[in-house]
Amino acid sequence: MLTDASPTARALRALEVLRARPGTTADQLAERLGVTERAARRYVAILREAGIDVVSRRGPHGGYRLGRGTRLPPVLFTADEALALAMAVLDGHPAADDVVGSALGKVIRALPESVGRQAMALREHASAAPDRHAARPDPATTSALVDAVADRRRVVLAYRSEAGSEGEAEVDPWAVVVRHGRWYLLCHSHRADAVRTYRLDRIRSVQRCATGFEPPRDLDPVRALEEHLGAGWVFETRVVFDAPLAEVSPWVRPPMGRLEACAEGCVLVGTTRNPTMYAAEWLAALPFAFRVEGGPELQAEVASLAARFSAAVT
Repeated sequence: MLTDASPTARALRALEVLRARPGTTADQLAERLGVTERAARRYVAILREAGIDVVSRRGPHGGYRLGRGTRLPPVLFTADEALALAMAVLDGHPAADDVVGSALGKVIRALPESVGRQAMALREHASAAPDRHAARPDPATTSALVDAVADRRRVVLAYRSEAGSEGEAEVDPWAVVVRHGRWYLLCHSHRADAVRTYRLDRIRSVQRCATGFEPPRDLDPVRALEEHLGAGWVFETRVVFDAPLAEVSPWVRPPMGRLEACAEGCVLVGTTRNPTMYAAEWLAALPFAFRVEGGPELQAEVASLAARFSAAVT
């Protein structure tokens, strides 16, 4: 979900809109920014106070536009910012020949030597192994969805499921969330009348609609996504812990299910599409005694894992 923390940040977004869409009116700018028309005019005033020539014209073909020959302020980095940028790109895009790595090289070469020296050294001498679980979405698809989220506009998605089937969905895009190297769209599906998540790398096209929407109040996109990822899968899970809920809770992530207090201690109830992973990666990492009361697929995987570990020390 796009959030602008200050008037200055919104003013910079207004500058991006005017640069891309000369002739934007005050009400159009307000709609793009998700603010009132009065606020949009205030952001234009902030740009003018900063010395940026924003021209306004009245009439049917009027609106705001940047003055002819306007030179936008340069982007300035500190040495720490340049190094942090290089580290973030190397972490997320380890391939040296990838388009993002190429763009980073251009940015570093444009920096003063005193600022870009460390970033260049990191770019040349550090190496990173690619995340085998990461999935890179198409930049154009991502851009279209981010714009729809920012403008609060409904979209129609064409997508391909994990099984390879094609489909369409009309959704209200609430947020784009990056989780463990994968990009997700958190949205409300009108066909299902329910919350849905779609991996961006499986979305084939995005068609923007004229219909607007309002996202839920106090939406926490990351938490909502994780809670949804832990619900609705094929295999049921039910794990009982002898320890109190307050001790177990910090170790349980939302995708594992819902943790509730019970007479014995607490119980974790949820679903999974991968009982093997649930047993070997999630349950095996918990430092508490537990017993699996359901479902049968998870019980079988835990028994198999226990037998393997027991054989390893026999």
